Amino acid sequence: MAARPVALTAAPTTARIATLSAAGILAALTLGPIAAVLWRAGGLGAVTPADLDALRFTLVQAALSAGFSCALAVPVARALARRRFVGRGALVALMGAPFILPVIVAVMGLIALFGQAGLVNGALSALGLPKIDIYGLHGVVVAHVFFNLPLAVRILLQGWLDLPAERFRLAASLRLTPWAIFSQLEWPLLRRLMPGAFAVFFVICLTSFAVALTLGGGPRATTVELAIYQAMRFEFDLSHAATLALIQLALALVAGWVALRLSRGAGLGTGLDRLPLRWDGQGPAARLTDSAWIAVAGAFLLVPLALVVARGVPGLVLLGADTWRAAGHSLGVALASTVLCLAWALPLARPRGALLSLAAIAISPLVLGTGLFVILRPFVNPFTLALPVTALVNALMALPFALRIITPAAESTRADYARLAATLRLTRGAWLRLVLLPRLRRPLGFAAGLTAALAMGDLGVIALFADPQRATLPLQVYRLMGSYQMEAAAGASLLLLILSFGLFVLFDRGGRVRASA
Repeated sequence: MAARPVALTAAPTTARIATLSAAGILAALTLGPIAAVLWRAGGLGAVTPADLDALRFTLVQAALSAGFSCALAVPVARALARRRFVGRGALVALMGAPFILPVIVAVMGLIALFGQAGLVNGALSALGLPKIDIYGLHGVVVAHVFFNLPLAVRILLQGWLDLPAERFRLAASLRLTPWAIFSQLEWPLLRRLMPGAFAVFFVICLTSFAVALTLGGGPRATTVELAIYQAMRFEFDLSHAATLALIQLALALVAGWVALRLSRGAGLGTGLDRLPLRWDGQGPAARLTDSAWIAVAGAFLLVPLALVVARGVPGLVLLGADTWRAAGHSLGVALASTVLCLAWALPLARPRGALLSLAAIAISPLVLGTGLFVILRPFVNPFTLALPVTALVNALMALPFALRIITPAAESTRADYARLAATLRLTRGAWLRLVLLPRLRRPLGFAAGLTAALAMGDLGVIALFADPQRATLPLQVYRLMGSYQMEAAAGASLLLLILSFGLFVLFDRGGRVRASA
């Protein structure tokens, strides 16, 4: 027994210092570039009526995209949590691929499926039905759901499988109805996870650029990120761009604060870490419904990937030495970003840390890159630091996703084991080694795989800093497309998909859904 009362919620001095240091670095890297751009521009710019229209469209498409992504993820994740079938583990892993795809590659897959000459419109024409148009608000929403649904499913599925198996055993012994099981076991889980997931996806869609550019369908579908691009690329109005970036950041922080207020709630405790066995949902209707959700979600997510693979195979033989060198650069950047992101995420794995990290994906990459360029130029040639800066920015951009994955499990572990750790007088090192890290093995693996894959496919700051000798694979794909080497670009895109998905699967082995997956 402890000799004196121990404050279970107060972090030790070293942990507090680590948390404050990580938060300080995060704040500096998010606010510093904006401040540098404002200093260079000489102040804020005015908000125009076109900006208000862009803001209105951005809010509408972000709310619809995040809402559909989270709502559709619930029945899919529930079906995967309740069912065991051959190939389930491979399907769960493959369903994560759309989120880690480079945006332009994934958009090409969606156009191949839903475009004017796509498979869906071809089938509709054969049946004598009118074609569908992928361009406009609905096209942007469909593309965002394609990207965000897999991650939403994985977040909810991870939470579903963290429910103690003993709770379902007790529910079966009490012969609870399906509705009672949902209201007493599953609804508290959704209430705790959904607001945070919605906030993350809402912020992702706030900064939508490539999707809105390719599928928006015209000026009426301009997002705030597109307005920032226009201000910097065509007008070189840095004050206008910085003003829009601050508006975007404020919206993200408000969304994160609301999610933090709504997601409060305790978990369902701890168990013996057994694989949950579900006795509910075994009737024919439930089996049919679950199978239908899994089949529809699998087709929606995997058919565009199959089209990308089919178009990229012939181009693999056209890849030159520059492409392979760029692939090596991307691998180095991805591994460095993963190490930085996880080292950053562990001290911040608390609800307020997750809120603060939303600023990382709310800032326009264009403003972030320009601000870093302004900061670095007086001291060093920015082009020589292209790859290290890219790794740092990618770690920053992946941090909100890593925290969204790690924080619920970390908070649950603290709530369940902090009293026992205080009783045993565990040191900080012993707590990390014996309690926290073992119980975060699966979330850490998932977060590492996600970070590595996102870093592999990022085309952001590297486009501003890179020279021909320091290109990454996404930049090489962009250059091949710009030189009209479309077959080689398709082959490089397929190589990028293979490497990204390979890193995701490699790291995700520790974060997959239990040992059976």
